[in-house]
Amino acid sequence: MRFAVTKVCGGGGKARVGALHIGGGGGIAIETPALLLSTRKGLPSFVSCDHLASLPLPDSLLLHVCPTHFMEGPPLKTISNIGGLHHMLGLPDHILVAAAGDSIESLPSSEATNKFGASFDTPSGRRLVKPSDYMELVSCMKPNLWASLADEVPAWVTDKRNKISVDRTLRWLDACIALDADSGTNGFGVIVGGSSVEQRRLCATEVSKRNVSGFWIGGFGLGENIEERCSLLNAVTDCLPPEKPRLVSRLGLPEEVLEGVAAGIDLFDSTYIYQLTMGGFALIFPIDMVEREIQNGTFNNDGGDSTKINLRASTYRKDTSRLVDSCNCFTCQNHTRAYLNHLLNVHEMLAQILLEIHNTHHYLHFFRSIREAIKVGKFDLFRQQFVKKRRANITAAVL
Repeated sequence: MRFAVTKVCGGGGKARVGALHIGGGGGIAIETPALLLSTRKGLPSFVSCDHLASLPLPDSLLLHVCPTHFMEGPPLKTISNIGGLHHMLGLPDHILVAAAGDSIESLPSSEATNKFGASFDTPSGRRLVKPSDYMELVSCMKPNLWASLADEVPAWVTDKRNKISVDRTLRWLDACIALDADSGTNGFGVIVGGSSVEQRRLCATEVSKRNVSGFWIGGFGLGENIEERCSLLNAVTDCLPPEKPRLVSRLGLPEEVLEGVAAGIDLFDSTYIYQLTMGGFALIFPIDMVEREIQNGTFNNDGGDSTKINLRASTYRKDTSRLVDSCNCFTCQNHTRAYLNHLLNVHEMLAQILLEIHNTHHYLHFFRSIREAIKVGKFDLFRQQFVKKRRANITAAVL
């Protein structure tokens, strides 16, 4: 793996565009900031391999996989003999990033976690996963990148518990690095510390001293407020070397993504698309706003475009328009809002399939717009106007 920062915002900003290269000289290159698509046992929910191939490339090649999903299923030796997850899933060209914890449904339980390992819920009950067990999973799955085992805690725990979390995470990181020494795969060190700025800085500084390929910033989206999150993110990134990629978990809302990018984050792992799809929502905000509105050096805040629509609403029963006129995804090219409204209201799974395709396609283009704004030096303006417009629409909807 190679990573290089290609553009940084001027004026002291931290937002940056980078290039993540996986493989040799002819390997895959992914521009960052970028999104990791969340998966269930290796594939995004509701999206089959053929439809996955129709999503924007190379942006859709990044997949987050959870090793603990494979604790119960095919024996690990079988997965290894097949050639790892790439061959088992039929996705040889995709970039699989492995990190513990179910990105959609659950987290390790801090109460059940102890000094030996992290505790996870499985279909057959709660199981304790030690670093040796975890690295055996990673070794058999053969992902492109992996993150070490971590003790993530919510924002409201005590300072003592935050310190314990950091100590355990660093100990497990050292164990994972030692167990992976022979294979030489690309490991990310996990940074935790809850809502303690001091513990976050300590963890980031210590992880930076280890032989890691990048940094996975965990423990966010667990109860911290917006002000806390901003200071915590900046405290972490200030301690990290600029030449290695930074990935953050569970920041998925557009405002949260923009906040992370402003703090210097390169990769995002979230379930935002999945949650939208399950709720029957479709993203409709303009994805070409940078190209359209940056021409005169200012953004046009007219028009009142909302971020998403609820397709279960009766107002769409007779709406024969596409979700987004300018969208070229499979859903928008072939189906109407009225049809999706019908599928949702009769509880047909095709509704989730079509929504997941559109929402994924749309959100990947949102990340492209972010990168374009950074490249032309207008990220701060882009962020301010996007958040301002979104808040105005939320206020109007409430009133």
